[in-house]
Amino acid sequence: MHKFHFPQPKSKISASRKLSLKMLLLQRACEDLERERQDREEEKGRYLKEKLPPLQLSGLSQDDLQKLCKQLHEKIDIVDEERYDCEHKVSKHNKDIHELKLKVQDLGGKFKKPALRKVRVSADEMMRALLGSKHKGSMDLRANLKSVKKEDVKQDKVLTSEVGDWRKNVEAMSGMEGRKKMFDTGGGAQ
Repeated sequence: MHKFHFPQPKSKISASRKLSLKMLLLQRACEDLERERQDREEEKGRYLKEKLPPLQLSGLSQDDLQKLCKQLHEKIDIVDEERYDCEHKVSKHNKDIHELKLKVQDLGGKFKKPALRKVRVSADEMMRALLGSKHKGSMDLRANLKSVKKEDVKQDKVLTSEVGDWRKNVEAMSGMEGRKKMFDTGGGAQ
């Protein structure tokens, strides 16, 4: 099946109409942002009215003013501790998010290895798969193996025992005489 790519039909909206729609959307977005900002300001004002009732300093003695100052100072300390805790939590969460993003990036490039199944393939099938049509005839691997008879193994053992003790050869070749023999035999061979 062939996929044919048909040209996309031209849009029925003119360029000027698209531009006017974009301008309307931007204007609407700006209005929404301004409304959100005003809502936040109102919420902040309500919160401050709840947490900080207006101070009434008129008619208080000096001792009452000092007590009020101490109370305000204690409240400031409590709020400052809460602010510090919140900032610490936010920074910790930001670090966690950053580490998780890095892990996701690392995992994005790796692929899971599929579970492999054991498949029995004969030598002929393997050669056909590797060589394709060039492979002709069957290949009997056992026919090409060298057969070993027990008599051959026994003869090999006899030959190795006839060689003798290697220490005698080393002693014979040690010293200047041994080196001279090696030189003579080496020189004669060349």
